[in-house]
Amino acid sequence: MSVMGLILKEGIDIDLIKTALIAFFLIGFLLVLINYLSIFKTKIPNKSLQLAGLIGNTSFLGIPIALALLPTSTINITIGFDLGTTLFAWIFGPFLLQKNMGSNTSLNFRELLKAILNSPASRGILGVLIAYLFGLEGVLGDYLWIPARIVIVLAIIIVGTKLGIITSTKTTFLNLNKGIEYSIILKLFIMPLIIFFVSKIFGFNLNESSAMVLQAGTPSAVSTILMAEAYKTNQEIASTILFTTTLISIITIPILAKLITFSQ
Repeated sequence: MSVMGLILKEGIDIDLIKTALIAFFLIGFLLVLINYLSIFKTKIPNKSLQLAGLIGNTSFLGIPIALALLPTSTINITIGFDLGTTLFAWIFGPFLLQKNMGSNTSLNFRELLKAILNSPASRGILGVLIAYLFGLEGVLGDYLWIPARIVIVLAIIIVGTKLGIITSTKTTFLNLNKGIEYSIILKLFIMPLIIFFVSKIFGFNLNESSAMVLQAGTPSAVSTILMAEAYKTNQEIASTILFTTTLISIITIPILAKLITFSQ
């Protein structure tokens, strides 16, 4: 509902589609590059580390941050990046993490479809398309705008709640070994830097570049934990990276916002 309100307020444009494609294919390219070049593969050896370093918490943290720091005219950039990231995570993440591609493949496809439809970005886009189909975009845009702002702010509480649940486990979150430190560096520093240069290549202005960089600089997504637990693969690693990147991002995200301004 919140995503619908935000998109209907600004409207669907080519920037949303372009940004979604950039996020989707760039994550895929970097994933292939990491596994192809041994210098990167030895530093980030398994798929859990790689996904945690590439997939950000764009839905529940990136959108509220962008909404708080940037003009609402950039919301389509933010939503587009979130959509591309979310779709990549749920399309390829389970297949990369599961150990056996056996007889349960059809079940996995159904679970993937369910997960994609449960994504805030995917459901918001679907709702917007239905609204346009029935000519209700103007009415719904006005009605959903205020609750959309409220829901986005409350989304930050969800992130805090999930972190509270994680910290109640016996995981040692500051034990940064097994390549965890490199995954953190990739997520909070290298990804935003790459996205910054990509945004310049595609000719985005200051606010649009800021929206993309802030999304790229979000901490690891909760979905990385969900997938790791579903396939019993490096759950402790995924939890550690989520917790650590979320804490560090409290410092790095404001710094990124300032650096983008100074770079202009």
